[in-house]
Amino acid sequence: MEEKKKKMIGLRGLLVAAVVLCLISLAFSAEEAKRKQLQFRENGEFNIVQVADMHCADGKTTPCRDLLPSEMASCSDLNTTAFIHWMILAEKPDLIVFTGDNICSDATDAARSLDDAFSPAISASIPWAAVLGNHDQESTLSREGVMKHIVTTWSGDNSKVPSVSGYDWIKLSQQIWFQRTSMKLQKAYMSKPNAEEAPAPGLAYFHIPRPEFANAVDSSNYTGVKQDPISSASVNSAFFTTMVEAGDVKAVFTGHDHLNDFCGEYTGIQLCYAGGFGYHAYGMAGWATRARVVVAKLEKTEEASWGPLKSIKTWKRLDDQNLTAIDVQVLWSNSTTGIH
Repeated sequence: MEEKKKKMIGLRGLLVAAVVLCLISLAFSAEEAKRKQLQFRENGEFNIVQVADMHCADGKTTPCRDLLPSEMASCSDLNTTAFIHWMILAEKPDLIVFTGDNICSDATDAARSLDDAFSPAISASIPWAAVLGNHDQESTLSREGVMKHIVTTWSGDNSKVPSVSGYDWIKLSQQIWFQRTSMKLQKAYMSKPNAEEAPAPGLAYFHIPRPEFANAVDSSNYTGVKQDPISSASVNSAFFTTMVEAGDVKAVFTGHDHLNDFCGEYTGIQLCYAGGFGYHAYGMAGWATRARVVVAKLEKTEEASWGPLKSIKTWKRLDDQNLTAIDVQVLWSNSTTGIH
């Protein structure tokens, strides 16, 4: 009975972390959520695969971009969905997060392209979440139409203020929602009967990076590469400060700038890019498409049961013959913070 109680503490910790994960930019597929509850594995781990910037269009008729000449002839959108299948086989993820620009402007049927983009997760019965990027609404469905097709909330779009160019920003109403939800989750996690001493560590996924990503690469304390400019909104609405003040978000993951795949720490939060995933998206010949993996692991107690979260690790897998894993990092641990 005691071991069952302890294990439920661990599952409760994941529940809170998973809901914090959904703040601002994520919404679980309701159908998938009913079929499969999110929970840690028997080994105390929870595995998340991030898929950034697929830019899917019309399947096998859609050509790839920015590849070596020898790779172009047989390449299409099908290479993108095949990569998702290979990632599922390699990582057996507990959750897949699609972080925007899932489809692109030359998709002739947006609904079908969205279905194709998410089909590997659906066919494998893996819970998944999606955010919208700045390109998802540029084909045959409006932003509202895309949102009806996949339940989601705001993540990245263009500015709606005529005098302000560039990308949109996170609004005050959304920040207030984040603050209230974070406080509610922290209170629940730290309350009896299974009270923890500190808030459950949270993860946040966006499409467009916060302006503070530039601070993460101002020093040498980052892992990965920066090959694109950091394309943030021109207005800094201070949402990063809101996350710092909340105290639960330990890492933020974005896409948008396909040739960036670094993780760097700034003011106690790890700021991470995934790197471009899709073959119809812009890239760089010879630089493999890639996905980011995040693994949260529970702490083993003296009674050999599962306690609170112990660590959050990450790495990237390249779409090569070996699905090579690179840049393994510890983003957070329950005793220290930072990259180890």
